[in-house]
Amino acid sequence: QVTMQESDPGLVKPSQTLSLTCTVSGVSITTAAYYWSWIRQSPGKGLDWIGYITYSGTSSYSPSLESRTSISRDTSKNQFSLQLHSVTPEDTAVYYCARTWGPPVVPVEWDDVLSRGQGTQVTVSS
Repeated sequence: QVTMQESDPGLVKPSQTLSLTCTVSGVSITTAAYYWSWIRQSPGKGLDWIGYITYSGTSSYSPSLESRTSISRDTSKNQFSLQLHSVTPEDTAVYYCARTWGPPVVPVEWDDVLSRGQGTQVTVSS
């Protein structure tokens, strides 16, 4: 059984960097051909794909967030992480880590996701 758990950053202030880590158990993040994504959802809106890192360590980002986003991994801990720089209140959302077989289809739907974390609320406020 694969489980995924996001860290809890809580409240983040505008202009700061949001850092999240997803801890994966039950499968190695280096297993071909899984892709490991970050996805967020704001109240009343659909799923917003942020980016992914592949089983081989290659990253790709949403064009709308690419300039502020970095996704990395620690294979020794079976974790992957998100950094979102210069956050604003518009970045307030529930953030999820997710696993797909191959690259996710954008716009993302939960039916296309093999597994995901329970989500963590991120609030950007001064």
